[in-house]
Amino acid sequence: MMMNDTINFQDVIKKSVLHLEAFRSVSYIDIFLGLACSFAIGMFIYWVYKKYFRGVVYSYNYNVSFVLMTMITTLIIMTISTNIILSLGMVGALSIVRFRTAVKDPLDIVYMFWAIAAGIATGAKMYPLALIGSLALGATLAWLSKKKTKHEAYLMIIRHTDEATDELRVQLRKLNTKLKSKSIRNNFTELTVEINLRDDNTAFMTTINNINGVIECSLVNYTGDYAQ
Repeated sequence: MMMNDTINFQDVIKKSVLHLEAFRSVSYIDIFLGLACSFAIGMFIYWVYKKYFRGVVYSYNYNVSFVLMTMITTLIIMTISTNIILSLGMVGALSIVRFRTAVKDPLDIVYMFWAIAAGIATGAKMYPLALIGSLALGATLAWLSKKKTKHEAYLMIIRHTDEATDELRVQLRKLNTKLKSKSIRNNFTELTVEINLRDDNTAFMTTINNINGVIECSLVNYTGDYAQ
């Protein structure tokens, strides 16, 4: 009895590896629908990311990767669902892959996870779940992106000479700023301070720029990551 079970198990393995009859169950219609659905969802993610991007520098290549990631994930799920041997081999192959791209914005990771989840649902032929879920996520991101905060953080970089030190200190106290860095060079001093603005009111920059001894004054959006 034990010998017959061993032979039957070996026959199943050989049949699964050599013949791959399970592939015959995947029709061209299923392949086309899966890729078409994943492409549509990927383009929707591409559009949402581009329209509601709130970072400093928009990356076209990173946005395109969402479309490709959705389609590739769909292909992987469709492949491993046809044969148990291929699924084990695919898991082993993916376990050795290491992604070293630094993602600083947590929201970018959410978009990436969205693309993977949509690809999994599409590859499993759960098209209504993938489509309705993506529409719900897109609507949620659109609603949250329109909710503006009362105060936005900015970095103000000021270069000045010793002549402007006293008056500049008085003006910065009025603006309730926080010192981020200070660099002293031979001819001037560079200050980087954090300031919270409301309604993009930047009239104070004219006052600071008119102080005797101020060489340059600039303002940039502060996303939370700062490197000197």
